[in-house]
Amino acid sequence: MKYFQKLVGNHIYLSPMNEEDAPTYVKWLNDFAVTDGVGSSWRVTSLDGEKKWIENNVNDYQFAIVKKENDELIGNCGIMQVDHLRQCGEVGLFIGEEENRGKGYGAEVMNLLVDYCFDYLNLNNVMLRVFSFNERAITCYKKVGFQEIGRRRQAYFVKGKFYDEVYMDIIREER
Repeated sequence: MKYFQKLVGNHIYLSPMNEEDAPTYVKWLNDFAVTDGVGSSWRVTSLDGEKKWIENNVNDYQFAIVKKENDELIGNCGIMQVDHLRQCGEVGLFIGEEENRGKGYGAEVMNLLVDYCFDYLNLNNVMLRVFSFNERAITCYKKVGFQEIGRRRQAYFVKGKFYDEVYMDIIREER
């Protein structure tokens, strides 16, 4: 079996990442439709570079997003900046193909990540960052319970325009 059901939702599950998926990730990470939303459109991702990144991060809180119905890889998510002393962390995700966006997978992923952060990593505060133009993602995060806590104004430049970086968080007692 290529994937392992670490965190399981209704339609998707989160699995440890596989190095064999590096070509798919490279495709997505060189697609402006993906990278504009995650803030890495300036980066050129190579197959060797992605394989090394997966190898170096495989034991961190990085997960493949996989559809339950057919074990299809549809994206990636992770928990970063974990600070156990302060009980804080940051989450992020992307869905690779447009056909899989807007179907509720993002909210399901976020719910799984937030529950994992609170129930297993003993975090109290989980934060994320999103760009102001990404209204679909902001709506998704609000459904999960994230609240806007601030903005870094005009902090992201893409396609000739500046956008705000929106900071959102959720705390344990809000679940």
